[in-house]
Amino acid sequence: MTRRAIVIGGGIMGLSAAWALRADGFAVTLFEQGPLPNPLGSSVDQHRLIRFTYGAQLGYTAMVAAAYEAWEQVWEALGARHYAATGTLALAGPDRDWLANSRRSFETLGIEHETLAAAEMARRWPTLVAGDIEEALWTASGGVLFAEDIVAGLAAYLRKQEVSLRCNSPVVSLDVERASATLADGSTHGADVLVIATGPWVARLLPELAARVTPSRQIVVYLDVPSDAVAHWARAPMVLELDPDRGWYLVPSDNGRAVKIGDHRFSLSGNPDRDREAGAAESEALAALAQARLADFARYRIRESKTCFYTVQPEERFIVEPVTPRSWVMTGFSGHGFKFGALMGLKLADGVSDRIPAGALSAWARGEERAPFDDSPSLLESRQ
Repeated sequence: MTRRAIVIGGGIMGLSAAWALRADGFAVTLFEQGPLPNPLGSSVDQHRLIRFTYGAQLGYTAMVAAAYEAWEQVWEALGARHYAATGTLALAGPDRDWLANSRRSFETLGIEHETLAAAEMARRWPTLVAGDIEEALWTASGGVLFAEDIVAGLAAYLRKQEVSLRCNSPVVSLDVERASATLADGSTHGADVLVIATGPWVARLLPELAARVTPSRQIVVYLDVPSDAVAHWARAPMVLELDPDRGWYLVPSDNGRAVKIGDHRFSLSGNPDRDREAGAAESEALAALAQARLADFARYRIRESKTCFYTVQPEERFIVEPVTPRSWVMTGFSGHGFKFGALMGLKLADGVSDRIPAGALSAWARGEERAPFDDSPSLLESRQ
């Protein structure tokens, strides 16, 4: 008899879980509270980054290679490659620990990298200004995942694979013991397996998660590039400056997209249903983080500002674990989960089907250096 799975949430984690479970032979129904793609979802934006630069988090640094392999399977399924390589430039100001820890992780894992003096950085990328930067860490690896295209592409692919995508179908309660969900219309739906991947709304369905993760309203700003800098920006890298006092990142322009500035400092506040307008003052404050780093900053103009909600775990450790033997939760991705979406879906399917013990899978998702997976082949390996 065909096993049945219910997935709640149509962001990258929910869609990836549905993709992997369908590939594993499940009949899958996915419930999304809004349209699909949902503009309120944390996954729906022009782009997300994938990069090896992870400070002292060696487990996540090592995980990125497997994430790339998982995305290759997605590109094959979709018949399209929603990715552009940019390379990764990490900056170190007065607080150099994050950069130094990233370099040590690269050395441990044998990842090619180059330490640049400030003057060399400015020479290679004339759109950038060294300012108080003492050094930079460059890796040719890393790039941009075109998030909106990926989410839309996965949804279209899943429909072709006879996955039931139930849009505008908010779930109001769960029975995690029976793997069932009750919708706002009063109907109840059951399955063999239930997967909860509802981003910043997770604690509304699983109140016990409120003590472990916090919705965090974040601002992103898109800058129009001066016309004489367009060619330079087409060759520019992503920029990361994740020291405690300057938690921001930059995504270069590509194919008409604006330069994007994101704030990685967690607000740990906000209501994902209401607090959606980015005010002019907070948008300008975020853009000002880049002021010391962009040449001729006064010539850039804010094209658009948006809000995005992270679901923050205090140590930025992912939560992928069973709630009961029949129900699983995927949450706590803290603003850096999209790059691992396809991989998390595949590993979730491994856990559901007992190819990986639940405890080992959860330890791996937390970024622990070593997770003792069993010797059984994973779905990722069987699909390569």
